Amino acid sequence: MSNNSFAAASEIECDFDGVLMRPFDPCDHDLDANFRLTRFADLSERTKKMPKDVHSKVMSVEQPRGEPEAKGQKETMPEPEPQQPKIALDISARGSVFTKPTPLFGDLQLVQATDFGYPIIDDPYLMGKIACANVLGEMYAKGVVACDNMLMLLAVSTHMTEKERDTILPIMMRGFKDCAMKAGVNVTGGQSVVNRWCIVGGVATSVCKEIEIIQPNKAVPGDVLLLTKPLGTHVALNLHKWMTADGDKWKFLKHSFSEEEVGKAHSMAVKSMCRLNRITAQLMHKYGAHGAIAIAEHGLLGHAETLAACQQNDVALSICNMPVINRMSSVATQCGDSFQLMRGRCPEHSGGLLICMDREASIEFCKEMITMEGPSARSWIIGIVANGDKTVNFSKQRVIDVNI
Repeated sequence: MSNNSFAAASEIECDFDGVLMRPFDPCDHDLDANFRLTRFADLSERTKKMPKDVHSKVMSVEQPRGEPEAKGQKETMPEPEPQQPKIALDISARGSVFTKPTPLFGDLQLVQATDFGYPIIDDPYLMGKIACANVLGEMYAKGVVACDNMLMLLAVSTHMTEKERDTILPIMMRGFKDCAMKAGVNVTGGQSVVNRWCIVGGVATSVCKEIEIIQPNKAVPGDVLLLTKPLGTHVALNLHKWMTADGDKWKFLKHSFSEEEVGKAHSMAVKSMCRLNRITAQLMHKYGAHGAIAIAEHGLLGHAETLAACQQNDVALSICNMPVINRMSSVATQCGDSFQLMRGRCPEHSGGLLICMDREASIEFCKEMITMEGPSARSWIIGIVANGDKTVNFSKQRVIDVNI
């Protein structure tokens, strides 16, 4: 594929602020025309995080209290220990709510979220925006609209030349900062290290009152499930990379999908990933959401299972619709089961929120989202909440092709 074709397929027609943007061209920055940011992170390895069941097993192991007694030593009763509150440590969680009920803080709570990952697109500015939006997504899933502070995490690839490093990293940092500014938060610092792969992410922190937090565990029978961004970002990114590389995978698919379709799907995915869930969080308060979770590396089903498991009431989630970026479900089908999209396990990058909400309120929610952010902010009712055993029914899904 020529460089001109690559640029055309990668073009982002406009940013969400209405600013027309040219596609990133390495030659504009005196870099080699074949420079690709995604080459500093293997696409197939980006989602190989520790599985949820392994996390649960590792974190449930109790640590021994002391050295074992020597054989034959007289057994003594241990001294009673003061009761301490149990703390659930889950290093797979991207966000946490910490409460410190002291006179210093009163009823205030500390909310933090962190995430990081490898470059998933070749435009460093937009990659910075995506990384920032991804970190903030977990805050918004908790209904926290105002973030007080952000830190940026950055690993510089040892495979980058000095010229590439000094050119690309400031652009990526500017994208991260601009996204944070749109969210109304300052980036006050961070940490950078040298690593084999390029990694970008951050930490978001907010101190707020309990009323400003929407707990995820209040779903009731009769609620519906809302999804605020389409699925299929991971498929679109992979397909675009295969096309630009013009390898065997693209040769297998090129007769079914045009370059224009691939470029459009890639643009839709990038716009979706850059869009903040901030207004979504605001409307969750207005329309009385009963809980939400951000869709990320564990896919729609994986995060729905997490949401179901934490509910206070005996409910189950039933998912029957899957809004997917146009034609990406067809790509996933032709690639066999490698993406696991139709099984609900395909990772999403800076994905939408899965929200439990009253049915009537959800209709008004969807209308106001479009009014405030435009057609790209369309939401979908993808299922219901019913009486059940805190599980997810995920069968016979209807695919909704999304073409915005």
